[in-house]
Amino acid sequence: MLMLFITGGNVAAFAQEKKVDGIVVDKYTNERIAIVNIRNVTAGNDIYDNLKGEYNITANIGDILIFSKDGYYPDTIKVENYNSQAVYLKRTGIQLSEVTIRDTVLNPQARLAATKRDYNKAYGALADKDLLSLSPGAGVGLSIDALWNSFSRSGRNAERLRNEIQGDYYQNVIDYRFNRTFVGKITGLKDAQLTEFMRRYRPGYWFAANASEYDFITSIKANYKRYLRRQKAYSLQPLQPPNKISQ
Repeated sequence: MLMLFITGGNVAAFAQEKKVDGIVVDKYTNERIAIVNIRNVTAGNDIYDNLKGEYNITANIGDILIFSKDGYYPDTIKVENYNSQAVYLKRTGIQLSEVTIRDTVLNPQARLAATKRDYNKAYGALADKDLLSLSPGAGVGLSIDALWNSFSRSGRNAERLRNEIQGDYYQNVIDYRFNRTFVGKITGLKDAQLTEFMRRYRPGYWFAANASEYDFITSIKANYKRYLRRQKAYSLQPLQPPNKISQ
């Protein structure tokens, strides 16, 4: 008979391992904030939330969590229970309500929601019912009527249009993380070299959406080494004079 012995300390450690989850939200716009660092200062571990603003970190009752991100004031909470919790971060800069920033690299989730709302004719009864109650967001910079007419005058090509929209969303998710500022800071590349590197080593959607910050940076560094080796291998060698033939 196989017997399993577990010490009291191990049982306690196993029993105490709990997860705290929730979302991180902009206090003024109520939009979810991605790539926020959540640090458990009591236990000494930290994570980043995902592109949907969702976090899930190991913590016990009484632990102190600090939420921080560039452009926002950090916020500190004390774990009092294991209920999901929304954390609201306040921007460090003043946001003018009359200014609308339209950027396909930022907030890919919000961009997708806005595009689906604007193209709701293409979704119709086949769409998720939640799409009918989406909150307002940034509009797209295309002529909706013209694009709808070119794709589906009778509605038979609506699926094709939905696939186009979903494909654009995947690319926006990649651009959200794999952007020139971020990649240039890690590699030190600029201008044409940076453009070539980003074109050659652009990640796929799944990796961009799910990789941790550490794995994402490690991948860029590894590809940068490959880029340097490739540059060296394909660099032109200086011309050598031909050998003279003895008479």
